[in-house]
Amino acid sequence: MTDATTPVDASNTEVMASVDSAPGRSQFIIADVTCDDAWMAVRLEEASTLPEWR
Repeated sequence: MTDATTPVDASNTEVMASVDSAPGRSQFIIADVTCDDAWMAVRLEEASTLPEWR
């Protein structure tokens, strides 16, 4: 597992995000599709908004 605080060369990555709207448990999911097991999910109501990311 990579330490989230360690800088990495991200020039060859492809990242995508999605909202899984399952009844009663919606999640925001973000993943690096170029790397196995490189994803995270949070409850949608706890996810940061786009302006909060800036």
